[in-house]
Amino acid sequence: MAKITAAEVNQLRKSTGAGMMDCKNALVEAEGDFEKAIEILRKKGQKVAANRADRDSSEGAVIAKVNESNNEGVIISLNCETDFVAKNDDFVALAKDFANIAVRFNTKEDFLNADFNGMTVAEKLIEQTGVIGEKLEIGAFEKVSGEFIGSYIHAGNKIASLAVLTAKVDGAAVVAKDVSMQVAAMNPIALNEKSVDATVIEKEIEIAKDQLRQEGKPEAMLDNIAKGKIKRFFKDNTLINQTFIKDSKLTVDQYVKTIGDVSVADYKRVALV
Repeated sequence: MAKITAAEVNQLRKSTGAGMMDCKNALVEAEGDFEKAIEILRKKGQKVAANRADRDSSEGAVIAKVNESNNEGVIISLNCETDFVAKNDDFVALAKDFANIAVRFNTKEDFLNADFNGMTVAEKLIEQTGVIGEKLEIGAFEKVSGEFIGSYIHAGNKIASLAVLTAKVDGAAVVAKDVSMQVAAMNPIALNEKSVDATVIEKEIEIAKDQLRQEGKPEAMLDNIAKGKIKRFFKDNTLINQTFIKDSKLTVDQYVKTIGDVSVADYKRVALV
């Protein structure tokens, strides 16, 4: 039997994130062969992943990442089964490592096939399923590109958002982060009036009319009054028309224009709540 040293166990632990005893047992089984020990741990992860495939992975960490040029951004969620695991520092660090890779790719599929220290991201998820003992998967994958992108991650890593501005100007970093914070806090349903789905508008008009009928308003007046309620709906629920959370005297669009001829081009929001 090969003699397994503490240094070898520690090296395997650093490479895989597995527990000390799991690493020692893998090295013993592999007779000291480091690469074979890694493969043994991966196979353990595959078995655990297969056994937990039908489990609900609704907890996790949501991470937003913007590249150094501020022209590409991504939000991913690394999902797990319990809040206990989601709050673990190593789990959050893994989610951030994944996000650093994800920002380079345009699709979830390409990201999952990307290299992660000699294995794919998908393989790393299986490996860590064996280490942690819970089902792990990439849930959300939201990618944006544009002239200037800001991000925000709410405390606890349960909500993350991105905001895309139409120009890279002085003050863009602060404004893009503020708009991202607005998105996280106020959860708009669309960027502007034109972006709201027609079926949503129709539904809101019918709701407004039903309320007016219950108030005894004449049928002839319903259309005009309902239009006013829809304007209010747009103000409350479309990003650029919302009241800016840091200055109630301004809409989001007005706030963005304080730095020049700039507007919000797009946004993304992911939440695990």
